[in-house]
Amino acid sequence: MWREKNRELFLDCLNDLDKDPFVCQLRQYSQHTAGTTRYDHCLCVAYFSFTMCRWLRLDYRAAARGGMLHDLYLAQWPGSEDGTLARWRTHPRAALENARRYGLSAKEEDIIVKHMFPLTVELPRYGESYVVSVADKLAAVLEKTHLVRPLGIRKSCIALAAAPQRAA
Repeated sequence: MWREKNRELFLDCLNDLDKDPFVCQLRQYSQHTAGTTRYDHCLCVAYFSFTMCRWLRLDYRAAARGGMLHDLYLAQWPGSEDGTLARWRTHPRAALENARRYGLSAKEEDIIVKHMFPLTVELPRYGESYVVSVADKLAAVLEKTHLVRPLGIRKSCIALAAAPQRAA
């Protein structure tokens, strides 16, 4: 899955979203475990989604971008006044509002706002939305069970994040 030939295509899909200063602020927030930042999580979801959508012959660019932006909200959950279920339902809308600064397609908006399916009220409209939702759950399970390190996922995400700037 972490093939070198996919790296450039994946990074081209992101079009430097992974280097954007607002997106990079996600590195300040933990996601699921103390050893994983929200940025790491989003990058992992983006790559899982990109790979699955390529295999399924779906729009892998929209999946990669939607995956990278699906948790684009700058708030720490521990200590929040909202309950867990409320946060699960409300953070996709906050992420969508923040992500709109990047000129999203309708498909990318659907991916972001419905990535918490089946907790969303409306069904996702696109196959890519379902893929990102599954990739998000997969990444969360791997993070919560501390399998990202032994499976080499953390190392691969760090390598992706450290990739040199691409020519415009």
